[in-house]
Amino acid sequence: MTLRLVEFVVAGNEASDLLPVRSTALLRAYGARRGFWTVLDEGPVERCLALLLEREDGEWTARHVFADAGPENGRTEDGEALAHHDGWVYVFGSHFGSKAGPLRPRRAFVARFREDDAATGLVPVHVVRNSFRLHRAVNDALAGSPLTLLPPGERVRARFIVETLARGTAREKRWVSRLAPGDLPLNVEAAAFTPAGTVLLGLRFPVTDAGEPILVEIAGVPAMFAAEPAWPGALRAYALTGVTPPGKLTGFRAITPTPDGGYAAVIGSIDALGKGSVLLDDHPGGGDVTSRHVRFRLPAAGSADASRLVGEPVRDLAPFHHVEGLAEVDGRAFYVTDEDHRVALWVG
Repeated sequence: MTLRLVEFVVAGNEASDLLPVRSTALLRAYGARRGFWTVLDEGPVERCLALLLEREDGEWTARHVFADAGPENGRTEDGEALAHHDGWVYVFGSHFGSKAGPLRPRRAFVARFREDDAATGLVPVHVVRNSFRLHRAVNDALAGSPLTLLPPGERVRARFIVETLARGTAREKRWVSRLAPGDLPLNVEAAAFTPAGTVLLGLRFPVTDAGEPILVEIAGVPAMFAAEPAWPGALRAYALTGVTPPGKLTGFRAITPTPDGGYAAVIGSIDALGKGSVLLDDHPGGGDVTSRHVRFRLPAAGSADASRLVGEPVRDLAPFHHVEGLAEVDGRAFYVTDEDHRVALWVG
C-alpha cells in the first residue's frame, strides 16, 4: 500500500470522518479545487467543524470553520459522522460515553447546516438533541432483528447502562424511560444517506456474536429539524459478512456512497488500545485489529436473507488501527486517521 501523507494542525485536535465538499460556492470562496469536511473529536459541534482543502496550485490547507448553534451552543460533544442530504451536511454524535462509561446525553445529537453557508461567514448550525430516543429506536430494532448480537459483558453493562440509569434516576431525568437494563450501548461512528432518504448508521459497537460490524437503517432524520419536529425510527439492521478476521471483532469506522449505488466503508477495532476501554476489558478480541477498506451493497427487494450484507475487501490498511474517515473521489481513495493533536490525511 502506497499512500501520501498530508498533515494539518486544526485547533490542536484530531479528526473524525471525511466528507467531500459539494458546494461550488464554498470551493470558490477558498480558491480550492477539492475539499473535505471533517469533525474534530472534542468539544461542542459548533466548535469542531473543519475543512481540508486542496488549492488550485495543488497545495493543501486546513480551515477551522466557525459556527453558531444558538441556544444549543456548548451543549453537545463527540461528533463522529458526517453525511450529505439535499444541500445539508449532517453531523451525528456518537450516542456513546467515555471509554469507561456512562452514556452521555450530550453525545446523543444530530446537527445540520447548509454547506453553501460556509462560503459566507459564521455558519448557522441547527442542533437536535434526542435524549436517547435514537438509542431506544436502535435497541428495539436490534432486539427485533434476526441477528445474534455479542452480549455486552458485565463491566460494559454496569458502566454504560446500569450507571446511566442510576445517574438519570437520581437527577430525575425524563430520558431514563428510554433506557432499559437489557440495552446495548451504541457507538455511532459512520453515516450515509440512501437514495430513499433513509440513513445508514454504522456502529462501532455493538457487533454480532461472530464479531461482524452492524448497520442500522433509520427513517425520518430530516423531520427532526422541521418546525413541528418528529422523531426518527429504525427500519432494519444489517450485519456485514466476510470481512472480519477470524477470532476478531470489527465495527464500522466510516461509510460513503459510491457512484454505482453501493457503499464503501472502513471497518476496524471496536475501541482504541491503551486508553482504559471497558469494552476491550470485556472483549479483548476487538482491540488489536487493523483497519480495512471494504465495499458492499444493500440487498435487493425480496432477498432471502435481507439482514446479511456480503462485504468485498478493497484494501488492507495495516498497520493503521485508527482510520476514521474515507472518501472515494475521481478514482482515488482518501483516508483520515485519528492522530494526537493533528489531522492526518492519506491520499491513495
